[in-house]
Amino acid sequence: MSSTLFDLTGRTALVTGSSQGIGFALAKGLADAGAKVVLNGRDEAKLAVAAAKIPGAATLAFDATDHDAVRAAVDAFEQAHGAIEILVNNAGMQFRTPLEDFPADAFERLLQTNVASVFHVGQAVARHMIRRGRGKIINIASVQTALARPGIAPYTATKGAVGNLTKGMATDWARHGLQCNAIAPGYFDTPLNAALVADPAFSGWLEKRTPAGRWGKVEELVGACVFLASDASSFVNGHVLYVDGGITASI
Repeated sequence: MSSTLFDLTGRTALVTGSSQGIGFALAKGLADAGAKVVLNGRDEAKLAVAAAKIPGAATLAFDATDHDAVRAAVDAFEQAHGAIEILVNNAGMQFRTPLEDFPADAFERLLQTNVASVFHVGQAVARHMIRRGRGKIINIASVQTALARPGIAPYTATKGAVGNLTKGMATDWARHGLQCNAIAPGYFDTPLNAALVADPAFSGWLEKRTPAGRWGKVEELVGACVFLASDASSFVNGHVLYVDGGITASI
């Protein structure tokens, strides 16, 4: 049994926000574990370039913040191509500025992209999973689900919401055979963090603050994702798994 515990062969996985960064790394990792991956984003050209790098990958372009568009795209895919058995809600954005100066419109965009998208896509996919009596939903939270730092208070609020929405999904949907969990990355070298990676002062602070002493590599998130997407996590539900080099474990 142990040889098949993490095997995703024959399962279809939809990963939102997967044309680059963490989403792309997770999609590739799921594909390497045997899944057929479906990449999502709003830019069809970027999706096509990303899909060409993963053998057998498909694309499904939609705006994860548009409830009706999400529902239509998911329903059409299920009807045409079959079940989405694994969902990774990865779409997200960042905006950095002191809280007293934070623009209201930027706050609303963060709420829509980081929280509402998890609800919209999660609900659309879960309706089909519930009917089948099984499914895996993995939401991408953050070290900011548990911790705050200056200049990103609204982002911290959204990622706290993702953690609690994950618990709510598990509470409502576990009885239908779904496992709903979250991965909370620490500081990873991604396009979203490019400005911080390029800042010697911030990188120096991070290396001292993180017990592992370095930035994470996106490939280091794959194992957690495959675990939560596979039969190995059949009784894991409502859990937020921190992959952060120990930053939430130390002061």
